[in-house]
Amino acid sequence: MEKVRARFEVLDERFARVGGDDWMERVFADGRWTEGPAYVPAGRYLVFSDIPNDRVLRWDETTGAVGVLRQPADYANGRTLDRLGRLVNCEQGTRRVTRVEHDGSLTVLADRYRGGRFNSPNDVVEHSDGSIWFTDPSYGIDSDYEGNRADPELDGCHVYRIDPGGDVERVADDFERPNGLAFSADEGTLYIGDSRRKHIRRFTVTGGRALSGGEVFASCDAGTFDGLRLDTEGRIWAAAHDGLHCFAPDATLLGKLHVPEVTSNLVFGGPRRNFLFITATSSVYALKVNVNGVRYPR
Repeated sequence: MEKVRARFEVLDERFARVGGDDWMERVFADGRWTEGPAYVPAGRYLVFSDIPNDRVLRWDETTGAVGVLRQPADYANGRTLDRLGRLVNCEQGTRRVTRVEHDGSLTVLADRYRGGRFNSPNDVVEHSDGSIWFTDPSYGIDSDYEGNRADPELDGCHVYRIDPGGDVERVADDFERPNGLAFSADEGTLYIGDSRRKHIRRFTVTGGRALSGGEVFASCDAGTFDGLRLDTEGRIWAAAHDGLHCFAPDATLLGKLHVPEVTSNLVFGGPRRNFLFITATSSVYALKVNVNGVRYPR
């Protein structure tokens, strides 16, 4: 297993206490564009996508082996683990959000809004009330590279909420390319990245279903932002072109974890959620850190 030096760049003294392994382990290195990491604690494995190759892979923590979990995979992108340990997937090829049941069967949670098919669901989170929130940019229909080229059936790229009863509502409609999203630990705040505008916005969540605010929280100084996660100290970790950017709740850029490839997403895993798994262009990296990820959902 190849190892790469882990370089934490301190930009604010509050980041000086953040660190971890001196080396990142490159646990996978044969992708075209890796994305959608989700850690399954019950099985001690990581699931992730290799979108252009239309496959979902699994890395086994106990053996280090990587195998194909699903291919073809409908150009699956982001995913999350719900409260019952089921994987919820954004499928760019079929333009829908699905859930893998415990018996392996697939349930379609949503594939359209008011009669029009989604563009290409990208990333997803679950609220503690059981609702599913996801972003819907157009990357999967813009070309045949990571989906199927098609004309859009909706009036733009928006953010949606699937009610536990199955109803779909649009919760934000002023993005160009909504991408990564993450709730704060108390679920009172939702952070959403706009990869076209190269920034992250911060919304107040009311009643578990309505968003207000939406001011720009942080702008990217290296490419654009992609996937987002929070740690238990309220810091926001965002994938960017030079690695992971770490922001304080007051929006100060505290520091960066540099990665030798363009990063797409991240997830905290392991029994204590203190292993950081990073998807980055052709590879997946892992390192143990001295911070803990927020437990999702609560």
